[in-house]
Amino acid sequence: MWHMLSTKEVEKKVKTNIDKGLTTNQVEQRRQEYGTNQLEEQKKQSIVIRFLKQFNDFMIIILIIASIISAVVAKIQGSGDYFDSIIIIAIVVFNAIMGLVQEAKAEKSLEALKKMSAPTCKVRRNGQILTIKGEEVVPGDIVLLEAGCFVPADGRLISCSNLKIEESSLTGETVPVTKEADKILPEKTVLGDMINMVFATTIVVNRTWRGNCYTNCHEYKSRKNC
Repeated sequence: MWHMLSTKEVEKKVKTNIDKGLTTNQVEQRRQEYGTNQLEEQKKQSIVIRFLKQFNDFMIIILIIASIISAVVAKIQGSGDYFDSIIIIAIVVFNAIMGLVQEAKAEKSLEALKKMSAPTCKVRRNGQILTIKGEEVVPGDIVLLEAGCFVPADGRLISCSNLKIEESSLTGETVPVTKEADKILPEKTVLGDMINMVFATTIVVNRTWRGNCYTNCHEYKSRKNC
């Protein structure tokens, strides 16, 4: 919804001050209300449970049933030929192991993405520019962006000139997106076309005017479980 509003409307809605930023009291209140600007950690399942879940697939179940039937037939016929059953089970187990390995790699990639969150950022509070940890950003903060830094949270741009953001971590597009703070976009604008917004974990690749900053909105909270 933030891309549909003007900067003045956003300022009013998040109860901030574009020129001075939040006060110390406002920051404390919002930190208590919204918590820290971090992705929520989900409880990890044990390796046994994750391994067993690899068998929760229709084709895998069919293969297991086929191996059981093959073994039963071999037993009834008295041939003692369980080679086919052993091969099927071996393939199923190998597939489960490979699936477990791929999940582990995906988890490592997610952890790396979490670490991409801005370690520090500059905000305007009480009329002064402060450098704080990215996790300490709260909704309504006025954040100043600089070339080469990570965007610490989703936000609506206030002003910028020739600002370009690399959003490949979000959209997959490697070409930096040129941002325009003055634009007001339609409701159904897709994420990649929200040129008046910036998003957490994206990277500032170009900025020519020191006045570039944005108002951090409430949206980062809804992206914690992504």
